Amino acid sequence: MSGGGLRREPPASPAAGLLRAAIPWALLAAVTLVALASGKYSVSLHDIALVIAAKLTGSASGLPQNVETVVWNVRLPRVACGLFVGASLAAAGAVYQGLFRNPLVSPDILGVSAGSSLGAVLGIFLSLPVLAIQGLAFVGGLASVALVYTIGAAVRRHDPVLVLALAGIAIGALLGACISLVKVLADPYNQLPAITFWLLGSLASVTQGDFLSVLPAMIVGLIPIVLLRWRLNLMTLDDQEARALGIETTRMRLVLIASATLMTAAAVSISGIIGWIGLLVPHVARAFAGPNFSRLLPVTLLLGAGYLVGVDTLARGIAQVEVPLGILTAAIGAPFFIWLLVTARQGWQ
Repeated sequence: MSGGGLRREPPASPAAGLLRAAIPWALLAAVTLVALASGKYSVSLHDIALVIAAKLTGSASGLPQNVETVVWNVRLPRVACGLFVGASLAAAGAVYQGLFRNPLVSPDILGVSAGSSLGAVLGIFLSLPVLAIQGLAFVGGLASVALVYTIGAAVRRHDPVLVLALAGIAIGALLGACISLVKVLADPYNQLPAITFWLLGSLASVTQGDFLSVLPAMIVGLIPIVLLRWRLNLMTLDDQEARALGIETTRMRLVLIASATLMTAAAVSISGIIGWIGLLVPHVARAFAGPNFSRLLPVTLLLGAGYLVGVDTLARGIAQVEVPLGILTAAIGAPFFIWLLVTARQGWQ
């Protein structure tokens, strides 16, 4: 600090900037290859390449059928789902932190996770098929955020960002109470274990059909965020300042919240509740790319994708039974987040 202001960091050299840009790509590639090769049934990278090439070209791989099944029908859909779910949650977290001007905000601030959870819990309680459970989770997440935004639009006497946050907390608490009520009423031998496992998050049962069913929603949600990424920098300012710079804050906030919510609801509908990704990964991404959202968004997507795939690989190999992802992301994320808070030397904005 000097003269009451923040000390400016010296500009990074081109080589250092190139290295910082390459690190997320290298980490993602390494984690993806390890995830595809490791597991109860290990497969070499050469065999993985043969299987993928054979499926894409329609030729024979020359490998046993069980190897093709493990790679193409089990691991590849799971890894691909982990990449997109992790990227979606991380990007949504970065968007929410920028919109709410708060580094402690995560994608569930507006109740999307609670709404998705209630939808899935009701589906399990009613013994509906898997596709219906995922659909209820998706619709529940969207509906909860729509309710929060309706409340925020009705209350115009206060800061809209603060109203949305408080409404999200209230609706989230109400939906959490509904989830608890369903858990009390559920069958303790069949339904309750399934509800508990879903709420802890997992990619164990994801199929190609599941992944392809939510992929369009994730992409549709991501496109407006990519196109409007430079305007999100202005949305971190006060509303009056942003309007003075030509930004229609109300409309922009609605578009960005809808996009982030769509990605989050789609991700949660097939993976369950996986916490800490949307809170932690944007902080790590800022260490690589800084707060400018044009550079922050790509790094956040890469790190979020790699982080979830890495945690999922650890979850299926750390014990005889698969550990739910929510447990591992909390066990890893909480200490690391505390370390970031203690050692961070730069301001968030």
